[in-house]
Amino acid sequence: MTAAIDAAGSRVGDVRAHDSAHMHVAGLAPYTDDLPETQGTAHAAIGFAPVASGRILALDLSRVRAHPGVLRVLTAEDIPGSNLHGIIVRDECLLAHENVSYWGQPLFLVVAETRVAARRAARLAKVETALLPAVVDATAARKKGMEAVPARVASSGDVINALAHASVVSTGCVDIGGQEHFYLEGQIAYALPAEDDRVVVHCATQHPSEVQQIVARTLGWPLGRVNVQCRRMGGAFGGKESQCYVFAALAALAAAALGRPVKLRPDRDDDFMITGKRHDFRIGWQVAVDDAGRITAASFDHLVRCGWSADYSGAVADRAVFHATNAYFVPHFHCTSFRARTHTQSATAFRGFGGPQGVLGMEAAMQDLALKLGIDALDLRKRNLLAQGERARLHYGFVLEDNVLPALVDRLEQDCGYRARRRAVEAFNGGSRWIRRGLALVPAVFGVGFGATCLNQAGALVQIYVDGTVSVNHGGTEMGQGLHTKIAQIVSHELGLRAGDVFVTATDTAKVPNTVSTAASSGADLNGMAAFNAARDLRQRLARVAAALWNCTPAEVWFAHGRARCGGRGMAFAELCGHAFAMQVSLSATGYYRVPKVAYDFDTFKGRPFYYYTYGAACSEVSIDVLTGELQVERVDILQDVGRSLNPALDRGQVEGGFVQGMGWLTTEELAWRDDGYLLTHAPQTYKIPTSRDVPADFRVAFFENENAEDTVHRSKAIGEPPLQLAVSVWLAIWDAVASTGGHAKAPALRAPATPEAILDALESIR
Repeated sequence: MTAAIDAAGSRVGDVRAHDSAHMHVAGLAPYTDDLPETQGTAHAAIGFAPVASGRILALDLSRVRAHPGVLRVLTAEDIPGSNLHGIIVRDECLLAHENVSYWGQPLFLVVAETRVAARRAARLAKVETALLPAVVDATAARKKGMEAVPARVASSGDVINALAHASVVSTGCVDIGGQEHFYLEGQIAYALPAEDDRVVVHCATQHPSEVQQIVARTLGWPLGRVNVQCRRMGGAFGGKESQCYVFAALAALAAAALGRPVKLRPDRDDDFMITGKRHDFRIGWQVAVDDAGRITAASFDHLVRCGWSADYSGAVADRAVFHATNAYFVPHFHCTSFRARTHTQSATAFRGFGGPQGVLGMEAAMQDLALKLGIDALDLRKRNLLAQGERARLHYGFVLEDNVLPALVDRLEQDCGYRARRRAVEAFNGGSRWIRRGLALVPAVFGVGFGATCLNQAGALVQIYVDGTVSVNHGGTEMGQGLHTKIAQIVSHELGLRAGDVFVTATDTAKVPNTVSTAASSGADLNGMAAFNAARDLRQRLARVAAALWNCTPAEVWFAHGRARCGGRGMAFAELCGHAFAMQVSLSATGYYRVPKVAYDFDTFKGRPFYYYTYGAACSEVSIDVLTGELQVERVDILQDVGRSLNPALDRGQVEGGFVQGMGWLTTEELAWRDDGYLLTHAPQTYKIPTSRDVPADFRVAFFENENAEDTVHRSKAIGEPPLQLAVSVWLAIWDAVASTGGHAKAPALRAPATPEAILDALESIR
């Protein structure tokens, strides 16, 4: 991208540690709860609804107010601005005041001298409600016509005719559970009143500008009076994209009401009860093939449990439709997507954003088809991979321009020794009654970017000081993925500096306005390019300064190793910056970037919803105990397309972490609600995420060399979400192991997550 940079001085592509790693391991990296508390800081706790559906008849808070240490109790009546919010549709009350829509919905806020006092007082409220029927199940909600957002129907070709003339048709259904984000750092906000009726909110958020807007709307203030900052988060995974605003707005409301700083950090159980999860799906399918085993048609029914409000449900369900055919060419397609409103926590963004659910539905059908055809599932998958020409067309009309799936799958098949391992698995199962093994190799395609075109933009502020060091601020947020590290590498590369000369500061709405969420795997794509544009502008200014000093052209000036050079002349970067200052040249620049080419018509479900696509494949081998349902993941091989990696170490970490998180979603992480809407799995004691002992002992990750065909920053590709959907290979390997107990004569009814109970039920289904 930059000709006047010495390659030896490049910071992009280096294996560089996370910029905060040394502080992480020493416990010195300050998160929101670690910030020094200003004198007079009060603490808040939320009182929430004890039923899932009902009308509020009376709310007696006398005992709450009388509890020692309580300073103030706030209800909906105390909100000076708007109580009605929402991400896309404004259908969420910050504090419920008439009706209760889910068990855990915030009703009031207690502000006290200590966090313990606030939490204890919040439990003393007497809430009288007139109970209404609680609809927890999505199927029941569909029968009642309860929609969180309108249903969507997407169609191309003639599915009915293609199904009628197919050689083999697979018909089935799979239940796919949700997932708790289980970030290490819980939700938290710290609001501090500032001079002249302003407020500064420190918040664990993926979307500072959205928090700014909702806080301002709650208080009835202009945006300029609200400043939101976030230096880092201890994980988010989508759970701090929209769900964080409740805590930030309530903390700011209390701070404005009391005129003193207020911190709101819910207990982990309360966090579980209040916040949303990954959407669970029930996917029904009819997928047909011809005599050659080529897919001729696919028809899906997506039933999505959205919870009590719209949140991001429309966009999540849409992405599931986009990924409904995964990596395969499907000439005739139909999908009905029903987005059910239920009396449960509002399902929200989660890593993959509906894509993994869509992929799992398709892959379950492929597994069943292979069984019906009596062939290896990998052979069926390879026969139907998206390829070139007409067979590179996705079901919504877009034609892949850089598809590498056939080559990528072939390489992984060879590298992991799939054929020999398939024979070894069959031999093992032939001599083992109680332990069975399964194997699955699965490809995946992931579209990168936001479906809403307006969100594909970003800004950055880059400032050079006279000593040659650089400060960078951008609209993305750091949640452990290494975004700030990559941004620093991009800027240092462009200016020819050492990595340690570039410092990325906390995300701040007062520095870069109107930012979009750090989500959709686009953090580095958007903010990296914005920072690059700003740094390039500054480099060009400095090149003109050097050219004036050395009587050469700006194009002849190049930067590397902290120096500027032209021919046989040169000087330290810092010295050149001093000259620029003396010559009254600005050393501050803003960078802006908007994604090109994306244009999509949601009414016709046609167009280009994503700028580019990533490709990957994974092969997983598992063992199951047929007596207990116990699972062991023996080996995982992953081949992932990352374009030209900005930082291979960070990208590898994202592949490994994303895959294990997806593995947890599909094997151990089970959400359960009572019929009355109470969340049973609301604590670490009842909700099991993967631990270090669950990570495959033999875990092999490789990158597929494939420079991005699109003009992204240094031709890199996104890495945050794509690896998660590769964990579908683990679920399919379990399916394969279960099916082996019946001689692969019948498809097992395996649900997700494939917990020991689910595995035992699946074993029973084929007997």
